[in-house]
Amino acid sequence: MTDLQPKAFQRLSPTVIALVLANLIPVYGVLALGWEVFPIMLLFWMENVVIGGLNALKMLLSEPHDRTKWLAKLFLVPFFCFHYGMFTMVHGVFVLGFFGKQFRQGAAFPSLGDVIGFISELHLGWAVLALVASHAFSFGYNYLWRGEFRTSSLQSLMQQPYGRVVVLHLAILGGGFLIMALKSPTAGLLLLVVLKIILDVRSHWKEHQRAASQPSSAFSQSAARPTSPPPS
Repeated sequence: MTDLQPKAFQRLSPTVIALVLANLIPVYGVLALGWEVFPIMLLFWMENVVIGGLNALKMLLSEPHDRTKWLAKLFLVPFFCFHYGMFTMVHGVFVLGFFGKQFRQGAAFPSLGDVIGFISELHLGWAVLALVASHAFSFGYNYLWRGEFRTSSLQSLMQQPYGRVVVLHLAILGGGFLIMALKSPTAGLLLLVVLKIILDVRSHWKEHQRAASQPSSAFSQSAARPTSPPPS
């Protein structure tokens, strides 16, 4: 363990606790509700949608005192919404197609209506709300209250969600296919959820460590300003 982690971002911060609690919901789903692979995959995919929406809001609110950045936001925020939206849509089509069996012969192309229908049918609404609450709390606590919006750049925010989504969901999709081949054993599903929690928390730590290591603009300006020598 390095000294940077406890100083830059406390391991047991309220947002880490909220993140872990929200991620434990699939454990309850597997043990008490009999969830198999598809409900978990759909829930994890919905989390991508939540992350993308909040990231667009982060971009909009970043570096508010830099007027030149507002011009860039007029182009970059809609571009991110379109690009990330297409990326997430393709991912969602594969989740619905492979795990929701929407690629069967005669089935219509997966749509938003299918997503809403599955959320209702599988009773995932409360689990989705818990994930929304967890990420919204992190946004309010870290980005707004702790002031990360003052130093987060548009360029870094543009790229931020992709690294998390690619690494996390390649591991999860691979595990999901393996569990389906093994006929969805409970132990395998729980292991998949634990893997997701570990990757999520590591990603959370790294993101906020980077933000904590960047001095605010006001601090940088005051540090760069020469100080007058003390009187003799």
